Amino acid sequence: MNWEPDRLDDQKQLTEGDPAGMLRAVAASAAQVRTSRRAALETDLSVLSKDGRPRALVVAGMGGSGIAGDILNVVCGPGAPLPIVTVRSHRLPGWVGVTDLVIAVSCSGRTEETLATATEAVRRGCRLLVLGAPDSPLQAIARQAGAPFVPVVCGSQPRAAVWALTIPLIVAAAELGLLTAGEEVFESVAERLEDIAHRCRPVSESFINPGKSLAMEIAETVPMIWGSSPLAAVAAYRWSCQLNENGKYPALWGEIPEVNHNQMAVFDGPLATRDIFSDEGGRSIRLFVLRDVEEHPQVARRREISVRAAQDRDVPVTQILAEGTHPLERLATLIELGDYASTYLALGYGIDPTPVSAIRELKSRISQ
Repeated sequence: MNWEPDRLDDQKQLTEGDPAGMLRAVAASAAQVRTSRRAALETDLSVLSKDGRPRALVVAGMGGSGIAGDILNVVCGPGAPLPIVTVRSHRLPGWVGVTDLVIAVSCSGRTEETLATATEAVRRGCRLLVLGAPDSPLQAIARQAGAPFVPVVCGSQPRAAVWALTIPLIVAAAELGLLTAGEEVFESVAERLEDIAHRCRPVSESFINPGKSLAMEIAETVPMIWGSSPLAAVAAYRWSCQLNENGKYPALWGEIPEVNHNQMAVFDGPLATRDIFSDEGGRSIRLFVLRDVEEHPQVARRREISVRAAQDRDVPVTQILAEGTHPLERLATLIELGDYASTYLALGYGIDPTPVSAIRELKSRISQ
């Protein structure tokens, strides 16, 4: 499949190339924030703090559901009075017990690993909160355990429902006193997402559309996506996953300073430069640095030196700064741009961003 950037400004090709409406799903992010907050507020979450604050908070989920735990962790920040852990497997860690809160998150309510961990949490006597599709096996577990259940409607693209899955966790964390997030915070997040959706709308041409511009920078490269803080690193991970699933495209991600101890060596490797005289379209690396306003001073210095080292070796660099004040707001701006970029990248290659045939094949073979 060849990269054809002209596709991005051809409305007919954008419509025909996205039959399941991934662009529409990404554009609905602001609505997800408002709708999922209402759903969480309509659920009685007071039971979560009835016996005092839990010892630890464990989020069990896979893929687009699992990242909700990562988002919760960085939004609460390093000052959180308890550890927040995301579990992406069939089993809970051995230390999880009756004094801990387990939040099981599954868009479909049928994810094999999440059903297993939710069942284990009930068996161990943990406090439990469940998010998932109504009338699903996961809701049945919540009903049997007498645990609060927040219904989540993800539509046909679960990975585009990150805010539907995340916002109830933020509401629950506020109920536990782990962070401050009033109505104005959620509305600010929704307004930021609406602004990005407007700037990235399909009819907006590539030279002024940040989603299309990023897709054009990523195309025909191997993107290395670095975050300059734990919050920005979660966005970098999300970018990588969305490029994998939407664009069917490889990507590396990491966090400064860790990447300075391994990935940075790639700057001196065979993909650091492109042979402009070659008849074949080779791949070269491109560095994307997702920046946050809250950077450790040494990390900020490492970021500046890393960017300079890349540029000295003719490795192209794109830097994107998070917008907003509240951590949730800043993270939302970084994630939304990546969601648009990955979708436009797929469409520029003539790829339908929605199907994930290899993943479905794996699930089918496992279920046999």
